[in-house]
Parts: sequence; C-alpha cells; structure tokens
Amino acid sequence: MLELTGGVTLRFLYLGGVFLKILIVEDEATISAFLQKGLKEEGFFVDAAKDGNEAIMLASSNQYDVIVLDILLPGKNGYEVCSELRASGNYTPVLMLTALDSVDERVKGLNTGADDYLVKPFAFKELLARVNALLRRPRETFERVLRVSDLSIDTVSHTVRRGNVEIELSPKEYRLLEYLARNAHQVLSRTQIAESVWDQDFFSDSNVVDVYIRYLRKKIDDPFPTKLINTVRGFGYRLG
Repeated sequence: MLELTGGVTLRFLYLGGVFLKILIVEDEATISAFLQKGLKEEGFFVDAAKDGNEAIMLASSNQYDVIVLDILLPGKNGYEVCSELRASGNYTPVLMLTALDSVDERVKGLNTGADDYLVKPFAFKELLARVNALLRRPRETFERVLRVSDLSIDTVSHTVRRGNVEIELSPKEYRLLEYLARNAHQVLSRTQIAESVWDQDFFSDSNVVDVYIRYLRKKIDDPFPTKLINTVRGFGYRLG
C-alpha cells in the first residue's frame, strides 16, 4: 500500500517478490487512458507506448509482466512488434488488441508469438480477466533475457553482459542482480532484498545487502560510464 497526501491510498499488486507491471501499447489516446486508469485502479504499475518503435524501446529496457498490444499501430504494427520481441528473447506474455475479427488475423497474431487475443470493443472486466490468466502462468516461462539499459541477463545460462562485455558473477551476486532486474526502476528496501535473495529474516544490524551491492557495483557499474545501481538514502536500492 502506498499512502499519498490527502489520505489517498494506492494498492500495488505484489507477487513472488515482484511488483506487477504492465505495458500498454495503444495509439488511440482515449483507449490508452481508459486502460491505464483501470489497470492502475486494480493495483498495477503501468507504462504506455503510442507506437511500435516506442513499445520495443520500453520492452527492451524494462521488465514487464504483461504487454497489452494493439495491432494497428503507427510505424511497426503489433505483429512486427511481437515478432521482434520474441526474436530478441523477450517472452513477456502478450495480449493483442484489435478491431480485426477474422480467424486469419487471430491465427496470424498467435503465430507471431502472442499469448492471447481480444477483439475491440471489449469490456474492461474481460481484459482484466485475461491479464490475470496470463499472470497465473509460471513466472519462469515469461522472460529468458532481462534488460535494463545496456545490461542484459540471460536467466537460463546466467550470462550477464553490459553491451558486448561479459561479466563474471558469483552465484549470490547473480541472484541479487536478477532480483534487482526483475524489479527494475523500483526502489527496494534492504529487508525486501535480504528476504528474497537470502531467504532469511533480515536483521537490522546486518550489512550483508550493502556488502553485496558493493561487490556488484565493482563489476556492473565501476568499469562503465553509466551507473545503473542507485542508492535511495535511508531506504534501499534501485536498478536503473
């Protein structure tokens, strides 16, 4: 729960140590605003893209739990976006939206790598049900390669790179980095990190999280001009 000024409280969905985040790719401003409002009210973090190129940029530099993708987009269409994401190793579940209701169009969408298909006009409660169904799938099947800026993490081979430079990590350093990447751009407390990465209760006098963050910084940040691991004073850390 996040309490804002004026007594307003927002509820954010949290599953398996990860805040749930959705990317909406829709060029019609009215529909995009409608979806953003509804999903935020249901507790999701939401980003939005207006065209295919912006969608690929956001999906390549952030970790999403579901992508809601319109087919008829400026620039790259939804089929092209989905194909490009799959080719790059991005297996985030995709729910395609379209006004095209033919069987051939549905088959084409599924063949490009979409996981589900919803025809406009639709009721928000149906979209929400389909999003939740995708979220119930095992998380480990969602995303093989995590990306934050020029950092890439292959969650199968445990290969880590910044740009073209491969980085050697210990098993615990890798587990910490993957957890940060799965929550990229979110501020994580030391308690959250310790309990998720070390599978143990966090004691306030322990500095194990800070020690391993220093280890990671020496390998992930120090040799590169752009720093990715950020300290949020008095609270914890954020990747990206």
